[in-house]
Order: sequence, then structure tokens, then C-alpha cells
Amino acid sequence: MVRIELSVDLIYEVAPPGADFVFNIHGAHTRCQVIRSERLDISQTVLPQVFTDPVSLNRYLRLSAWSGPLKVSYQAVVDLHHHLCAPELIAETPVSRLPTEVLNCIYPSRYCQSDLLGPLVMAEFGNLPQGYSRVVAIQDWVRRRVKFEGNTTTSATSAIDTLNEGRGVCRDFAHLMIALCRALNIPARFATGIDFGADPALGPTDFHAYVEVFLGGRWYIFDPSGTAIPMGFVRFGTGRDAADVAFATIFGSVQSQPPRIQVRALQDAQGLSEMPRHRSEAISTDAPVHWG
Repeated sequence: MVRIELSVDLIYEVAPPGADFVFNIHGAHTRCQVIRSERLDISQTVLPQVFTDPVSLNRYLRLSAWSGPLKVSYQAVVDLHHHLCAPELIAETPVSRLPTEVLNCIYPSRYCQSDLLGPLVMAEFGNLPQGYSRVVAIQDWVRRRVKFEGNTTTSATSAIDTLNEGRGVCRDFAHLMIALCRALNIPARFATGIDFGADPALGPTDFHAYVEVFLGGRWYIFDPSGTAIPMGFVRFGTGRDAADVAFATIFGSVQSQPPRIQVRALQDAQGLSEMPRHRSEAISTDAPVHWG
């Protein structure tokens, strides 16, 4: 078990007459991710609504803010119970055996145009043995082809753009890996959290995009940018691509400051927790999903 303490501060200046916000900054409640404690503070006197999507289990915060300063702060302590498995034991799941709730993750989406990548994936990965190792090969290929470089892409950058330009940030790495997996009929989804363990040289602690791939009846974690430590990822949200799980969606005129984020691993009093580290095993923080 890994215990993570995190805090997120979002600071805005809202222009008249005000703005509406939808945030995805709460830790998701799952069987393998337990929220031990959490706190939400909002500087304005508003009526926030926190709700959980019944399918994705993503938690969203909605609020309408007045014009003027707005600060939204979220703190949590989260226990992560990882499922670890030897990679050679994990097979791909045929489309005919995919659970219904997984099917939307094999289709093209706005930022993951998998329907345009068929010839490429067959040339690069079509002859590789199927299973977890083929997905690792896709991840490694993305790391070789794309350079991590901040402030080089925008919220409109797609997987095809990243493939052509060869640079981007974690969001772009994730979109490209997802599109390549889907082009091989391997379900893959976009996941968000915090970049636990990232090199400080890359900048301040920030939100992080990574990938979950459905193999052997579970969603397994992959970090195609290679900038963080997956054992420390607290999941905020999952979706088809970044459009589904933006940390803040804003309706109105707003000026924002960079998010202020802190994250660290904790030792519990009983000594049952461990420090996140890179591992050779496949890692999942999701319960198995059964066909039928």
C-alpha cells in the first residue's frame, strides 16, 4: 500500500458578471484507491456541488463564481492498493470478449485519431507478440519519437500533431500512445493525476496525464512521457482523451495563475505503507472488469 498526501490550489480573477466552473481535482473513489481524508475550501461564498459519474467514477466539482478573486483549494490523503502482475502473464483481450463498458475506449476520439494510424501500427507493431509486451513496445516507441518539451503544444494538439511534430508534454505523449493502442484494437484511456516523482528540473509539481490500457481483464498503468513514478499516481479522472477530464472547464471570462500543487508519500504508523518506486511488474489500481 502507498499513502499519498496532496494539495491543489487554483487561483483565478473572475471578470464580470461571473463565471461557471467544472473541476476534476478530487481523488476518485475506487476499490483500490481509498480517500482517507479530504478537504475543500473555496474563497467565495458559493454553493458548490460535488458529484460522481456512475460509470467512470470521476468526481466533479461545479460552482458559479461572482466576479473578483476566487481560490479553490483541495487537500487529501489517499491510500493506493496496487495490483501487481508479471508482464508475461498478461494477454490482450479479443474485441469479442471486451466488457461493454470498455468498448468506447477502442474508438477514435477528438484528440486520438486512431482511424488514421492503421498502416503505421501494422508496420511497427503488427508482427510483435500480442500481450503486455506489445503495449510496452508502443510506449517505448512513443518515448523515442517524441521529445518532452514544455510550451510547444496547445490544448488543441492531437495525437497526429504530436506524431508529426515530435515534441510535447505528458498530455501529448498520452494521446499518441492511446491512438496507437486503439489502432490495434487495444482499449486505452486517458488518465489524470499529479506528476509524483517528476524531476524538479522539468518545473514545479503539476497535473499529470498518463495512460491506462485494458489487458487481461484490468486497466494497467503506463506513463509514456516517462517523467513520473506510476506507483505514486492518485487518479483524478479517466476518459477517452483530455476533453473528458480537464482539471478545470470554465464558462466565462477568467484570468488564472499557474496551479500550486504539492504531493508527497507518507509512512503510516504501523509501517504498512511503502514508498513509490519504479517497478518491473505491471501495475493497476483498478478492480478487474469481467466480460458479460
